[in-house]
Amino acid sequence: MIRRAAAVLLCMLLAVLCLLPSAAPAESGIKTVRVGWFEAPFNHKDAAGRRTGYAYEYQRKIAAYTGWKYQYVEGTWSELMQMLLQGRIDLMSDVSFREDRTESMLYSSIPMGSELYYVYVDPDNKEISISDPASLNGKRIGVTATSVQKDLFLSWMEEQGVSADLIDLECSEEESLAMVHQGELDAFVTLDAYSDPESWTPLWKIGSSDFYFVVSKDRPDLLTELDAALSRIQDEDRYYSDKLAEKYLRDSGSNRYLTAAESEWLANHGTIRVGFQDNYLAFCAADPKTGKLTGALKDYLEIASGALANAAPEFEAVVYPTASDAIAALKSGDIDCMFPSNLTAYDGEEAGVVMTPPLMRTKMDAVIRSEDKQGFLRNNQILVGVNRGNTNYERFLMDHFPAWTPVYYKDTPACLNAVADKKADCVIISNYRYSDIARQCERLNLTTVYTGVDMDYCIAVKEGNMILYSILTKLISQVPEATVNAALTYYSTLPRATGFIEYIVDHPIIVGLVAFCVVLLAIVGILLFRLTAQKKPADKPQA
Repeated sequence: MIRRAAAVLLCMLLAVLCLLPSAAPAESGIKTVRVGWFEAPFNHKDAAGRRTGYAYEYQRKIAAYTGWKYQYVEGTWSELMQMLLQGRIDLMSDVSFREDRTESMLYSSIPMGSELYYVYVDPDNKEISISDPASLNGKRIGVTATSVQKDLFLSWMEEQGVSADLIDLECSEEESLAMVHQGELDAFVTLDAYSDPESWTPLWKIGSSDFYFVVSKDRPDLLTELDAALSRIQDEDRYYSDKLAEKYLRDSGSNRYLTAAESEWLANHGTIRVGFQDNYLAFCAADPKTGKLTGALKDYLEIASGALANAAPEFEAVVYPTASDAIAALKSGDIDCMFPSNLTAYDGEEAGVVMTPPLMRTKMDAVIRSEDKQGFLRNNQILVGVNRGNTNYERFLMDHFPAWTPVYYKDTPACLNAVADKKADCVIISNYRYSDIARQCERLNLTTVYTGVDMDYCIAVKEGNMILYSILTKLISQVPEATVNAALTYYSTLPRATGFIEYIVDHPIIVGLVAFCVVLLAIVGILLFRLTAQKKPADKPQA
């Protein structure tokens, strides 16, 4: 009876438990968000079929803070916008702000980025010229219907006095651009993310716009979570969207083309004279045999001369002993620009020059005595050896190590000797230049430690020379960073020629033995000569 009662009680208990609401799994509160997927740099699949792109990565970052699960709904941008209005998707990326859209969709409080819009033509099109916007008159210009770039282009045409036949398109950007190739359109207006400089020529920038995530009017709950996540992402990294743009959005290619004013300046001016600092490999130096420029700057100028689509600038390299000498030559007008320079905005203003974006970047090492390596960077009182006339390192110390005290010597070898003799604590040097001093460091028992700071090397241009500055900036954007780094690595690993005096200093034992052998051979030779002379028979007496 007791067993039967216990069994009945257990069954009743199980029945009650079954009727109770089950414990929610950990993910029951996670929302599934239907997000629009349109093929573009914002959303695409790589060669392995994996999703990637600007918007895709941004959405994954948002999911890290919201816990959302995404259901991807594919279509063209225009199709997906209609689906958003109909409530068939919940979230859409890359939507520019328009007042009339606020009535039918919810914008995020923080933009997901900013984009530029250009007029693109086929590279073979000779009828439309960058120097003459009126060449668009009567041409068929495609633009995505109901897009912000349409409004921007209409305003631009009015400002330029252009009268073109505007064609509203509902197809994808890729299909629209293909229509330009096929001759169905003369030009197409789109954002720079879709451009391919080899396939489309960007002629005019017509404007820019922030773009946002937007949420369906039916899902205000998602907007609250989205805004909170975007705010957290901004707190985590305020440059997050800039980094995504650099990673995913292609350059429009507009920097491959000089404007009419730039082309005219270059044609009238001719060869661009570039001053450079001597004995500064891997960056630049005069070849000891030919006197011509060598180093990464040489490779850079060769690539830059062919980087533009509508011009081929020529360069003349002029050598100077120090960077200070080159700056002085720039001020006097003997050269048009100089390299390397890393003046701050203030120092540049004081010197009457402006800095281009950096051509090259290097890690900065401190050369120190080997026994000081462990605690060097914790020292507060440091004497640093500096070459006289090296304004780059002087400014570097002022910016990053203002408490260090500079001690000036005539050149780098003298600075290194000062460190070995404990007259200085370190010498700052680029990691690309260490091979140039490696032998001396080895002899003096010196080593290096990374300072934790990098240095940018720029071209300095005389203040007021705006057109040259613009041309150089375009050239810098067209030379790949990887190519520059490869050149620096190449010149930093070249075998360094060894002079006789340096060989003696590097190999004192070998040189001593050779000298000893030479002296010994000389002594033996003298002894043999004397011994031979003594054994020579005396002349016979005459009869």
